[in-house]
Amino acid sequence: MISIQGLNVEFGSITLLENINFVVNKRDRIALVGKNGAGKSTMLKIIAGLQTPSSGVVARPTDITIGYLPQQMRLADTRTVREEVQQAFAHVHELDASIDDLNAQLASRTDYNSPEYQDLIDRLAMKTEARVMLQSENYDAEIEKTLLGLGFERSDFDRPTKEFSGGWRMRVEIAKLLLSKPEVLLLDEPTNHLDIESIQWLENFLKTRNGALVLVSHDRAFLDNVTNRTIEIELGHIYDYQVNYSHFVDLRKERLEQQRRAYENQQKLIHDTEEFIERFRYKATKAVQVQSRIKQLEKIERIEVDEVDNSRLRLRFPPAPRSGDYPVIADEVSKNYGSLNVFSDVIFTIKRGEKVAFVGKNGAGKSTLVKCIMGEIPFDGKLTIGHNVKIGYFAQNQAQLLDESLTVHETIDYAAVGDIRSRINDMLGAFMFGGKASDKKVKVLSGGEKSRLALLKLLLEPINLLILDEPTNHLDMRTKDILKQALIDFDGTIIVVSHDRDFLNGLVEKVYEFGNHRVREHLCGIYEFLEKKQLDNLRELEVAVPQPLKVEEKVQQSAGKQSYLEQKERERKIKQAEKRVKLLEERITKLEQQIAEIEDELSRGNATDIDIYNRHAALNAELADTMQQWEEAQM
Repeated sequence: MISIQGLNVEFGSITLLENINFVVNKRDRIALVGKNGAGKSTMLKIIAGLQTPSSGVVARPTDITIGYLPQQMRLADTRTVREEVQQAFAHVHELDASIDDLNAQLASRTDYNSPEYQDLIDRLAMKTEARVMLQSENYDAEIEKTLLGLGFERSDFDRPTKEFSGGWRMRVEIAKLLLSKPEVLLLDEPTNHLDIESIQWLENFLKTRNGALVLVSHDRAFLDNVTNRTIEIELGHIYDYQVNYSHFVDLRKERLEQQRRAYENQQKLIHDTEEFIERFRYKATKAVQVQSRIKQLEKIERIEVDEVDNSRLRLRFPPAPRSGDYPVIADEVSKNYGSLNVFSDVIFTIKRGEKVAFVGKNGAGKSTLVKCIMGEIPFDGKLTIGHNVKIGYFAQNQAQLLDESLTVHETIDYAAVGDIRSRINDMLGAFMFGGKASDKKVKVLSGGEKSRLALLKLLLEPINLLILDEPTNHLDMRTKDILKQALIDFDGTIIVVSHDRDFLNGLVEKVYEFGNHRVREHLCGIYEFLEKKQLDNLRELEVAVPQPLKVEEKVQQSAGKQSYLEQKERERKIKQAEKRVKLLEERITKLEQQIAEIEDELSRGNATDIDIYNRHAALNAELADTMQQWEEAQM
């Protein structure tokens, strides 16, 4: 589908990517991984055709459609949410207009045997086939389903996009991208803009869509649930694994161990060779052997091992000073912005040493409550901060709050006070800002490097209440794992706002759920909470079953019987839907096998009959229709 051959990317004297070769196939769902600054976003831009490599070839069919979501983008604010998302179907409207024009031309002609007439028929057939494959008849229903899945309310559809925050406007772009149904989808950190429920919806969407996917994400659970192939960029080279992320991690350990042993053996060979050359360099009787060893040394292709992340980054929070037993107590706390109520009557107590998570849809008030705790905004009710509580706060935009005119060293030097100033260079080195890296201006750092620098500032003084608002955005996998372990080892109290299920798993023992203007406490971990939420939703369905009215006894009995019959009818319909889901899944599997067989035949160049293309289009159309039926039955 897309072939990358001999790709090289250089910035001045620095080689970012060297001799990269791989192919993106039609059904690949690729996780593109690597540490911050390895070149993941650059690779996506090259595949999308937005950046030109220094050398090499990126071969893609001329008619292929590619959808690309960057980490950041400039957004237009001239339309409503609905109008903006409708732009996803602009190409469909153009195709419909083209088909109408061709039909009109055919209707006005009588030269049925002319080459021009046959050319019109061929063009109409090609465009009609393309239109059938798009399967986008009910635009409004598709738009509504996608926007609701991404967390919008119906009341949001006709609001101007300029009224929304940057994260919500990015969701509009995600909706446009998904609805345009490109053959290749390139997503750069899409989960940074989504809450947990929206991430789960996006997972299901990506798992059931046709076409290729190349995904950059630091959400391990998201990668595991969506991808089936992992390409790691390391030291300018790639390592390609036909497995999801978790299996890749295990295979990577084996590869690194083999690489390390090969490196050690090579270093011993180099040392012995250099020692021989040095010992006999000036002995005439050994001149031939010395020259032979020198040439041998020059021909050795040096093995590189990337051990920076694991061997140097050591994140340790200072011991937490003892605070009171209850660092935070909320008593009927409410927050309103004019007539808009964010949450009401919030009551909870966080004990010393507890690690808790704030979760819920974006806009439900998680960051707002954090700002109330920090005293940054006014509120109603009472918030008590316990005795001797020293707060360390990592805001959602903490990395953007850094002074970009300063160097890395100056940033830490200006923030450090007391005895810790004598350890600044050691701390910078431990956070991979040692040597020349400490002289970099903050403005040239990547998003992950800025987040790492902001985290380092948190370590400059002892704290006992750590409040983290989306700390993992832009952090690579290994840095995130190291941060998580440091938080587990931290002996103070932690409040973490995050949508990253894998990061929260094993870290928090209590979850506060924000939604419907309330905050509910769940005494469990994150995955147990998510399972409980699904059960809650089922119970809500049960509650929705009409109940008998409290009237006369005879009417009560009749209503009770009717309620029972309704319940039985509902159970029967559920069983029917489950059976239909199973049958449709079997049909989908069969259709995919048939499509794969035709594509295999086409790829070998054996197909000469035009009917095979018609069958291919018909099968794809049937597959799309069956997928739609499966979604409806599943819902």
